[in-house]
Amino acid sequence: MSHIIDLNDRARATGFMLLGIAISLRPYQWIKNVLVFAALFFSLSFLNLEAVILSLKAFAAFCLVSSGVYLMNDIRDLEADRLHPEKRNRPIAAGRVPVTVALTALAAFLASGLALGYSVNTGLLMVLLSYFIINVGYSFGLKRVVLLDVMIVAFGFLLRAVGGAVAIRVDVSPWLFICTLLLALLLVFGKRRHELASLKAGARRHRKSLADYTLPFIDGLMFVSAGAALVTYSLYTMADETAARFGTQWLALTTPMVIYGIFRYLYLIYIKQSGGDPTWMMLKDKPFVVNGLLWFLAVLAILFFSRTSA
Repeated sequence: MSHIIDLNDRARATGFMLLGIAISLRPYQWIKNVLVFAALFFSLSFLNLEAVILSLKAFAAFCLVSSGVYLMNDIRDLEADRLHPEKRNRPIAAGRVPVTVALTALAAFLASGLALGYSVNTGLLMVLLSYFIINVGYSFGLKRVVLLDVMIVAFGFLLRAVGGAVAIRVDVSPWLFICTLLLALLLVFGKRRHELASLKAGARRHRKSLADYTLPFIDGLMFVSAGAALVTYSLYTMADETAARFGTQWLALTTPMVIYGIFRYLYLIYIKQSGGDPTWMMLKDKPFVVNGLLWFLAVLAILFFSRTSA
């Protein structure tokens, strides 16, 4: 009987550990990887089945590699996370997932993601390797360098968009890449602001680079990023190059939705005092989600109509 009880305890412990690994993979963060589909979307390749399949593979590859990065960060930040009121509950920081098990999962996800990327083309493999390498640099020192820490995280978003274009071998307007980078900077600065405001005196112990930030400084950078992103997107939708590519100038009608989305994000940061996890914050906010869906449907309808009427 005691042997059976022991087996049940082991099975339960294994189940909790696997659940801890699944949580550490941050599957809800995979929403960031939809940037891979930007090239498919804006190159009008979404009616090409082969391009869709390649984009789906690129998305899956980024999900695998990015989950490996989250595991690496949790292992590296083990002690710092234990000082954070929320992050100390993460499975690795809380001791529910042994470091050796986390390292094994990291290797498995990284190898699988890179192999899947290579099956698409060597260009995507290089993008995935670049994404992982800059995150290694970030985790092992560059995250302590003021401004560079934010730039690296934002560059990771940009690499997702680049990876999607490389996967289906299409050119995408530089305007979109710049807009992606600016929006990513806005998100990351919002997260830094929340950390600085919520942790106060303990901010430096959690993240050393926060010692070189102040709330007014971050506020200024957020407003610059937000304004520049709005201008960039607006100019992109009205550019002659865009009209020539899509055969329409109606994309400018989607600008108010982008304006609302950015304003809503700032509202959540400044009025609702959110922002510790920007992805989760936006996914939980119904107005933000509805606005995003409306923007997507509007762009899809405009691009599809311009293609079928050409």
